[in-house]
Amino acid sequence: MIHITLPDGSVKNFEAGVTPMDVAKDISEGFARNVISAKFNDTVVETVTPLMEDGSLILFTWNNEEGKKAFWHSSAHILAQALEELYPGIKLTIGPAIENGFYYDVDTGDHTISENDFKKIEDKMLEIARGKHDFKMHPVTKSNALALYKEQGNEYKVELIENLEDGTITFCDHSNFTDLCRGGHIPNTSIVKAVKIMSVAGAYWRGDENKPQLTRVYGISFPKQKELTEYLNLLEEAKKRDHRKLGKELELFTFSQKVGQGLPLWLPKGAALRERLENFLKQAQKKAGYEMVVTPHIAQKELYVTSGHFAKYGEDSFKPIKTPAEGEEFMLKPMNCPHHCEIYKNRPFSYRELPKRYAEFGTVYRYEQSGELHGLTRVRGFTQDDAHIFCTPEQLDEEFKNVIDLVLYVFGSLGFDNFTTQVSLRDPENPEKYIGKDEVWEKAESAIISAVEDKGLNYVIETGEAAFYGPKLDFMVKDALGRKWQLGTIQVDYNLPERFELTYKGNDNELHRPVMIHRAPFGSMERFVAILLEHTAGNFPLWLMPDQAIILSLSEKYENYAKNVLNLLENHEIRALVDNRNETIGKKIREAEMNKIPFMIIVGENEEKSGMISVRKHGGEDLGSISVADFAHLIKSEINKTLKPFNPIK
Repeated sequence: MIHITLPDGSVKNFEAGVTPMDVAKDISEGFARNVISAKFNDTVVETVTPLMEDGSLILFTWNNEEGKKAFWHSSAHILAQALEELYPGIKLTIGPAIENGFYYDVDTGDHTISENDFKKIEDKMLEIARGKHDFKMHPVTKSNALALYKEQGNEYKVELIENLEDGTITFCDHSNFTDLCRGGHIPNTSIVKAVKIMSVAGAYWRGDENKPQLTRVYGISFPKQKELTEYLNLLEEAKKRDHRKLGKELELFTFSQKVGQGLPLWLPKGAALRERLENFLKQAQKKAGYEMVVTPHIAQKELYVTSGHFAKYGEDSFKPIKTPAEGEEFMLKPMNCPHHCEIYKNRPFSYRELPKRYAEFGTVYRYEQSGELHGLTRVRGFTQDDAHIFCTPEQLDEEFKNVIDLVLYVFGSLGFDNFTTQVSLRDPENPEKYIGKDEVWEKAESAIISAVEDKGLNYVIETGEAAFYGPKLDFMVKDALGRKWQLGTIQVDYNLPERFELTYKGNDNELHRPVMIHRAPFGSMERFVAILLEHTAGNFPLWLMPDQAIILSLSEKYENYAKNVLNLLENHEIRALVDNRNETIGKKIREAEMNKIPFMIIVGENEEKSGMISVRKHGGEDLGSISVADFAHLIKSEINKTLKPFNPIK
C-alpha cells in the first residue's frame, strides 16, 4: 500500500500502481470527469501514470492554470499532427503551451502557411480530436530516438535529442502520430472541442538569428465552443481598448522615428494627465513623510559598477558615453537607486533621524530590443515613481507595512480593486544570479512574508523572481478584461547599503548598516498609464480626466453665455472647454462621446434666460436642468467616491 496526500492534507491509502485518475474517481466520479492533468511530488505526470511510492498528489481541471497548460500542450500535439497531414514533408521542431494557447514551430520547406489556411488547419485539428485518441507516453533510448529522426531527415529534433541524456528521453503517441515530449497531457484528444488558429509568424530556430527561420503557427483551444466565442469577443474588446489606439484618439502621446523607437512624446493632454498622477502621489507621499529629490539622467559608469547594475545589465543597456577626458565614461541612468544611495551618503545619520524616505519621479533608460517594444508598456525611456527608504532593521517591518498601505491607497483611488500579491524569492538553484550573503537574503525574505501575513494579503510565493539584490513583493492586478498585470513593487535590500558602505550611528554609539526599501506604486508612469487606459477604456476616474466637462452651445448666439458658464466652472476648479463650432448639436454630442468627456453641458435660449445649464452624462444619461453650483457639487461628490484623502498610520 502507498499513502497519497491530497492538497487539503487528507491522506488516502491505495495499492501501488494506482493512477491519478483512479484517485480522482475515488474522490468523486463527477470530479474525475473534469480532471485533465496531475502533479505528483512536484512532478507533472499523466492521469494514467502508475504511482509506486508515497507522495503528494494534486489533480487539475480546466479551471487551474496547470490544467490549461496541459490542455494547450496537448493541443500543440494535435496541431503538429494536422500540419504533417496537410503539408507532407514539413519538419516539426517544438510546440509549447504559452500564456494563452500554444504554438508550433515548423520548417515548412516548399510549403507556405498563410491566413487563408487557418480554417482547414482548424477543421483537421477537430477531425483528429473527435477520434478520442489517448495520449500515451513511453521511454525511448537515445540511439533509437536519433535513428528515427535521422531517418526522417529532421535535423531539429536530432539537435534536441543530442543534448538530452540517455534514459531521460520520452515520446508521446496519439492516433498514428509520435512526437518527442517530456509529458504533461490531457487523457485524450476528444476533450478538445474548439480550436482557433490565431496567427502565423516567422521565428528563428532556438531564437538565434544566425539559424534557419521557421514558421510559427499560434493557436488556442477550449473544452467548449462557448468559451472560444467568449475569448474571441474578449480579444475584440481588447482591440477597442488598445492603449496605442486610445492614446492617439485622446491625443495623449505619440512616437517619432526621428526621436527614436521606444521614446514616447507626451502631448499636452497626456502631460497634464501625468502631472495629475504625479501630484496625487506626491501629496500622499508628503503625508507619509517622504522628501522629494532630483538626480541627473547620467552618471559615471563607476556608480553602476559599484551598485552591481553594470555587471547584471550593462551588456543589455545603452553603451557608455565617452567624454573628451581620457578614460572618463558616463552612462544613461538605468536605475535611480544608486543615486539615492549617494544622496543618503551626503552626511552622517543617527538612528534617531531614521527612517529617511527619498522619493523621485526619475526617468531611466534601458535598451529594449526593437522587437520587444510595445506602445507605452515596453519603452526605452520611462519615468519611475521611485522612492528609497533607509531604516534600521527594527523599523523594517513597520516601514514595509506603511508602503503596502500607500500602494493599496493608489490602487483604490484608480479603480484597481481585483489584485493579488506575489512574494518573489531568489532561486536557490542559481545563486550566481544574485548578490549578497545567504543570511541577508533569508532575513529580507522573512521580513516580506511576515509583513504580508500581518496585513492579511492574498499572496503566492514565486521562486526565482527576485531582483538581483533582494526579494520583493509584486502587486498583480486584474484589469476589466481579466488580464493580469504586475503593477507596483516593494523590495527589501540589505546589499546596496553594504556595497555603498552606508551607515548610521546606533544608540550604542557604533556604526551600523541601514536596510533599504525600494518601492514604486505605479511602477513606471508610461506602463501605468497604458494599463489604466486599457482598464478604463479611456474613461478615467473623474478626478483624473483631462477634460471633465464640455460646454456645447446650440448656436453662436449663446457663445457669451457659454463663456460665462466656463468661467464659473473654472472658479469651482472644474476642467472644462467650450465647443462653439458651427455644427449641429448632435454632431457635437457624438464627438464629445468619442472623446470620453464625462459631462456635456448644453446651453441655449432657455438656459441663458434661466441662468441654468442642461447636463448630459457620458453614455447618454440626461441629468436635466440644474444650476452651475449644483453641477459643481455633483462633480465634487463623484470625485470623492474614489479620491479619498490618504491618512497614513503614524
